Amino acid sequence: QVQLVESGGGLVQAGGSVRLSCAASGSTLSSYAVGWFRQAPGKERDFVASIGWRRGVTEFADSVKGRLTISRDNAKNTVYLQMNSLNPADTALYYCTAGPVASMRSSEYDYWGQGTQVTVSS
Repeated sequence: QVQLVESGGGLVQAGGSVRLSCAASGSTLSSYAVGWFRQAPGKERDFVASIGWRRGVTEFADSVKGRLTISRDNAKNTVYLQMNSLNPADTALYYCTAGPVASMRSSEYDYWGQGTQVTVSS
């Protein structure tokens, strides 16, 4: 069983940056693929980024490529999502999730955090 807690969200101006953290407890996060998804009000939960557990291969949604990076700190049992050049379309509740394989499909993941809100003002 893995418990995930996201942090780092907040209000940021367009063009700014924010780093989200996903801290795990109950198990070693390095043994799991980790994904980030986001959900804006009235919209579906969408894939943002993922990082594999074996070789750390990363994938990103087309809408965030070149602006976001995902990384692991195994010593801290934490995964980070660095978000740069933010725009109002990035406003959403951001969820961290863990599972056996990295995927763009939310159904492939087993464990979810409660989410952290990112609001980008224009």
